[in-house]
Amino acid sequence: MKIVFLDRSTISAQTTLRALPFPHELILHAETAEEDVAARIAGADVVITNKVKLGARQIAGAPNLRLVAVAATGTDVVDLKACAERGIVVSNVRNYAVHTVPEHTFALIFALRRSLVAYHDAVRRGRWQESGAFCFFDYPIRDLHGSVLGIIGDGVLGQSVAKMASALGMKPLFAAHKGRDNMGSLYTPFDEVLRRSDIITLHCPLVAQTGNLIDTAEFAKMERRPLLINTARGGLVNEAALVQALQSGQVAGAGFDVATQEPPGADHPFHQLKDAPNFILTPHVAWASDEAVQGLADQLIDNICAFAQGTPTNVVLG
Repeated sequence: MKIVFLDRSTISAQTTLRALPFPHELILHAETAEEDVAARIAGADVVITNKVKLGARQIAGAPNLRLVAVAATGTDVVDLKACAERGIVVSNVRNYAVHTVPEHTFALIFALRRSLVAYHDAVRRGRWQESGAFCFFDYPIRDLHGSVLGIIGDGVLGQSVAKMASALGMKPLFAAHKGRDNMGSLYTPFDEVLRRSDIITLHCPLVAQTGNLIDTAEFAKMERRPLLINTARGGLVNEAALVQALQSGQVAGAGFDVATQEPPGADHPFHQLKDAPNFILTPHVAWASDEAVQGLADQLIDNICAFAQGTPTNVVLG
């Protein structure tokens, strides 16, 4: 069995890929440019990809391909229709980030709610010495206890965030789908969540219905000037509208781990916020604790082993 990993560098070098217990040839590429995909997978039985796209043309040029093992949960990089037409199994990795993403979410919340980055930078600039006092109050400091946390997305990550919020004395509200207010008592109407929340956090997928889920109109409904946290996907929030909302004070701050373009290009709106004390951008690493990445790698190998044994697991399409 010939196995080709197109972008091994997307998984930390410290992460161990467990040896496969059957005869195979494993070819590891640190990264693969779009123009090189077809040639690299031409003779492969199994292709592993995290972020490298597999389109219909590349799939058509790989006659031996039987499994696409996605080293992530999202499978939008794979042409699922083309795989279905060929009977190619597509598997993904699930629920590996159930601790790391919620913890990163709260790291951003704590940092913004208590202005930790702003105070740290001020101390480095010598502001403490300039103040001449035992402390100074240049930036807002707010407790989390008693605040309302609006959660958009009720999967395992959203549920985990809600449990952490409850333990901190916060009141979590799960938002109903936008435009649907009849989802039952466990959900709060979307616009009401925007209006009532002190903090809003996103944990939903990026699909056609959720593109620009938060835009200019939604920012205008945020009466309590909340923090906005996005550790889900770039594209859920209109980034230009976010910049305007931060600069105008419609939101108190924002913590993002994702962007529509990763890394952001020279003309990306987030560059306008590089000196903003109430904006934190991390480089899509909420998922990437050592423990979570090792769990991802182990599950990836498990998926390939299960397929080789004739009992594929975590099948997205097959």
